[in-house]
Amino acid sequence: MSRSNLLVTLRMATSIDDLKSVFFWRAVVAELIGTLLLVFVGCGSCLSWDEEKTNYNPVVQIAFCFGLSVGTIVWGIAHVSGGHINPAVTSAFFITRRISFAKAIFYIAAQCVGAILGALILKGVTPYQRWGALGTTGLNKEMETGRAFGVEFMITFVLVFTVFAACDGKRTDLKGSGPLSIGLSVTMCHLFAIPLTGSSMNSARSFGPAVAMNNWENHWVYWIGPILGGVVAGLLYEYIFAANASMNKIMEFLLSSRYDTEDFPAQKLNIMVDSDEDNIFLIKQKRTCK
Repeated sequence: MSRSNLLVTLRMATSIDDLKSVFFWRAVVAELIGTLLLVFVGCGSCLSWDEEKTNYNPVVQIAFCFGLSVGTIVWGIAHVSGGHINPAVTSAFFITRRISFAKAIFYIAAQCVGAILGALILKGVTPYQRWGALGTTGLNKEMETGRAFGVEFMITFVLVFTVFAACDGKRTDLKGSGPLSIGLSVTMCHLFAIPLTGSSMNSARSFGPAVAMNNWENHWVYWIGPILGGVVAGLLYEYIFAANASMNKIMEFLLSSRYDTEDFPAQKLNIMVDSDEDNIFLIKQKRTCK
């Protein structure tokens, strides 16, 4: 490969030209503000203000607050940045070659900064008597780190799989709200995992309160688990379950420097029904391009 071709390939992979675009920086700022709001509101729901409430379930409150926050924020900034507000989502979009390396790095940096600012603002507007852990994620005393890793892996898998399904522009079967479905996946997994790991599903969401409270116990779980779960979910959906998934798409992903997921047509399922001599129906299925 000549030096000029190598430079062209490098520029395509990193999108260095993005750094010169005002739209790129607007998207980075959107990720910062979106994650700031998520941490501020979501972690704010973890604070206890009335300890004598009857019939009060903090798990339900926290789960719905995070789910509604994610859905609302994604609705507001998806047209600007894609509405990732989560390093696991950004990592999955990068590994499936939907975004460049430069965009992935700046998005994750912006998400972490936004999470820190959100946690510090929450700490600043809340009386110190009510800080508690300030929404810091932590393991149940009966949970080992290996099991906690598995929980974070699985719940983030659910979230990122839902994100990719909601962003699949080749699908024609669903007409509902993408942000709502993403928010509901967050709510569902929080209802399950809050008692186990605090249900992070988002490394930046755990990072912000950890910085604000200087609490780093088992913090690696909330980076490795969600990011690996997100990457596996993204790859599985994009190349096995997407409407335009095909072997040709997989080969282009692995071998082509000019890969673009939108270049591949959706696959259409043709069903042919035959009957034999005993009037038993045989169904043949064949996947073809539209």
